[in-house]
Amino acid sequence: MSLSYLEIEQFRCIEKAHLSFAPHANLIVGKNASGKTSLLEAIFLMGTGHSFRTHHTNLLIRRGQSHFMTVGKILGHQGFEVIGIRGGDDSKEVRVNGESAKSLAELALRLPVQAIDPEVHRLLEDGSNRRRKFIDWGVFHVEHRFHDAWRRYQRALRQRNAALRAKQPLKAIRVWDQEMIEQGTLVADFRDRYLHSLQPFVTRLGQQLLGTAIELEIQRGWKRQASLETVMAEGLARDQLRGSTGSGPHRADLTVRVAEVTAKDRVSRGQQKMVACALILAQQAHRASLGAPPACLLLDDPAAELDVDNLGKLLAAVTEIPAQLMVTSLNKNVLEFFPKARMFHVEHGVFQAVA
Repeated sequence: MSLSYLEIEQFRCIEKAHLSFAPHANLIVGKNASGKTSLLEAIFLMGTGHSFRTHHTNLLIRRGQSHFMTVGKILGHQGFEVIGIRGGDDSKEVRVNGESAKSLAELALRLPVQAIDPEVHRLLEDGSNRRRKFIDWGVFHVEHRFHDAWRRYQRALRQRNAALRAKQPLKAIRVWDQEMIEQGTLVADFRDRYLHSLQPFVTRLGQQLLGTAIELEIQRGWKRQASLETVMAEGLARDQLRGSTGSGPHRADLTVRVAEVTAKDRVSRGQQKMVACALILAQQAHRASLGAPPACLLLDDPAAELDVDNLGKLLAAVTEIPAQLMVTSLNKNVLEFFPKARMFHVEHGVFQAVA
């Protein structure tokens, strides 16, 4: 799957743009604040329904305008498919092949996309929600039953939490327990299996980028030695006092260790960035090993906060991953790693293909 064409209107600093991309590597060169990252945001939007910089749709609209629009053509096994997204101050319309999308999962299936940007270290530094999303991106793309299980669990969780907040009778609270137990256990099992299969790729990328081992361990969101049914029953009184459900896969987290040291607390910012890059590239390599079509990988100014040696290691690793690459840079220096890349120059939100 690859993004072959993208049309943008009134998005960030981009008034209008029409771009045709190569299926393998694309390099976008320009000064800071010229529109490079805005382009990557628009591409990320096509595969996720949101930006990797903000979840506020109104911030994506070009100043002085009422809405933005992006239209992309995705080349897949069945030919071209079209994704269109229109965003206003308080609304967002998503259409796939002319029909309203039922969920954002429709975008993810058509354009799997990940981003490595200057804030990629936040995968380790931020709260558990970011790491759960990282895990679930991978599970979603290798286990087709995961999305339905997670969706059903989330729906039951919302209903149970609403009953807890409203201080409803026990019967009204526990009516959701069985669905949560069944689907929550499935979700946790899917994550466990995925992490086990991902670890060899993480190990390899850790050695390649950092020269040391990276180890992953997932906390399920409840005591591993107990069943979710038992933990929920034991915690019911506490949940009633708190007004929310305290145990389950919605509380899961990922522990990342580098040379047996927790990366979140004991590793430098530059090392954290390399670790996070290793995790994302490992997901791409793992997915490709299963025969999945190449995903879209966005690299926003990969030279930021990396010395020459680490930048070289990162870009060398990136070239080995089967993916459609969208790479931004202040100059053409990175072109040596992508000699056949299609190049664009951008200035003040205006893009021009470079022959």
